[in-house]
Amino acid sequence: MDQLNYINKPLFGHGSVGHVSEVLREMGISKPLICTDPGLADIGMLDQVRNLISNEFTPIVFDQTPANPTQEAVEQAFEKYNEEGCDGIIGLGGGSSIDLGKAVAVLVKNGGTIDEYSVNEGGMEKIKETAPLLAIPTTSGTGSEVSTGSVIIMNDGRKLILASPLLIPDKALCDPDLTLGLPPLLTAGAGMDALTHCIEAILSPIIDPPAEAVGLDGVEKAYGEGNLIKAVKDGSDKEARWNMMMASTEGAMAFTKGLGAVHSMSHAVGARKDLRVHHGTLNGVILPTILRFNKDHVGNKYKKIAKAMNLNEDTDLAEAIEELNSEIGLPKNLKEMGVTEDMIPWLAEHSIGDPCTFTNPVMPTLDEYKELFVEALG
Repeated sequence: MDQLNYINKPLFGHGSVGHVSEVLREMGISKPLICTDPGLADIGMLDQVRNLISNEFTPIVFDQTPANPTQEAVEQAFEKYNEEGCDGIIGLGGGSSIDLGKAVAVLVKNGGTIDEYSVNEGGMEKIKETAPLLAIPTTSGTGSEVSTGSVIIMNDGRKLILASPLLIPDKALCDPDLTLGLPPLLTAGAGMDALTHCIEAILSPIIDPPAEAVGLDGVEKAYGEGNLIKAVKDGSDKEARWNMMMASTEGAMAFTKGLGAVHSMSHAVGARKDLRVHHGTLNGVILPTILRFNKDHVGNKYKKIAKAMNLNEDTDLAEAIEELNSEIGLPKNLKEMGVTEDMIPWLAEHSIGDPCTFTNPVMPTLDEYKELFVEALG
């Protein structure tokens, strides 16, 4: 097990979750609110982690995190935190549970309503402090355990982004063993989330060579070394699981320099209440469309990415990603995920206002977003 030399010093490696009591003690938390989801409760993983927590602690459970965290769920968890007199938070699960925990941590120390603190509403500077938060990821996709952001769907359908260095969890336990039981399709979708984070961060026009280097290493681990395919084909492959969790963590470290239009579009689709879609799967399906759109605006970055993917530097990256999606069992297009043509005007409007649009290599216009959705629809 290793301790990564990052801001919150994540403990990374097989069995690291066994240090949960030690870390809670260091953080001064005695009554944590565990933010998790019904799925982890049903398969026994919540109990597995709870049984590792020493009797000196009194964990309280909120296990109603939805697939995409909502304002309603945040407010319910916040209410439980206050009612039970909690003094810290454990985000246990995928990005949704950790993002929900981050939002609760903001409300605990700053009050008000969650939309006041969103990037969309200019609220980043309003986040002055956060409640103590320990992140324990159980998927390899979002990298929320080291990221500065949280994405919440509001009651009115908007998908708002919170962003602040204060949203990096205070501590993180990154244990690849917690991902060994993930089914192939969830492994595939989460893995494409990680890979998309790495690629979009590299392509962001913000100048940050160290972040790009981290992103390129994530691309190499996920694609170049074949670990995403290995993890999908054999979920018990511990080495592949370790590498995918590292790629996920690296993706979030890299996207401190921004994401791009893939995320703008996936945020829009994910915000629709009439669609229940996995964020990472959306990213994987949309990525080829945006790779084609961006290709004349990125200098030599596609060659660098191709090299990290262990491909010829003149490889068509969009085609390579489409082939990968097919091999790991993802949908071919947005139509297969339930998106219809009549949704496109609404989706384009929501995409153009998304903060990720501003760090795409070239900012799509409203009409271009409509065309991009038509292409991604298939």
